[in-house]
Amino acid sequence: MRFLSYRDLDIYKKAHKLAVEIHTMSLGLPKFEMYEEGSDIRRSSKSVKNNIVEGFGRRRYKQDFIRFLTYSQGSCDETSEHLVTLYETNSLKDKKMYEYFLEEYNHLGRMINNFIKTVEKNHNSGSRESSIENRESTVAENG
Repeated sequence: MRFLSYRDLDIYKKAHKLAVEIHTMSLGLPKFEMYEEGSDIRRSSKSVKNNIVEGFGRRRYKQDFIRFLTYSQGSCDETSEHLVTLYETNSLKDKKMYEYFLEEYNHLGRMINNFIKTVEKNHNSGSRESSIENRESTVAENG
């Protein structure tokens, strides 16, 4: 299978879904958090998917692709840290929701990490549709 769009990537699909869910969750935070940690977590969660998108657009160039996937990984970790802060300060009181998001972002982080390894190993810089695109879904499932 050739990926014609970033929308075909499992890591993008998961990151997008989580960004929408985080956005919705953050709107239910206490008012004082709406422009503090709430704003930060919205930005970082959206940054995960946005960096996947930008990296995919530069996939012809291996180092650019890896750089943006690495930024995505960093934003994934940042989002997890915002979740911890929100929970530990009692701004996010729902333990099940906290555990769900934390596990989902941990899983997404593993998926991104595995995808980076695949790009490093299998990138074919001469082809716009490189061989790594054919392996993304297999790697993501193993994450």
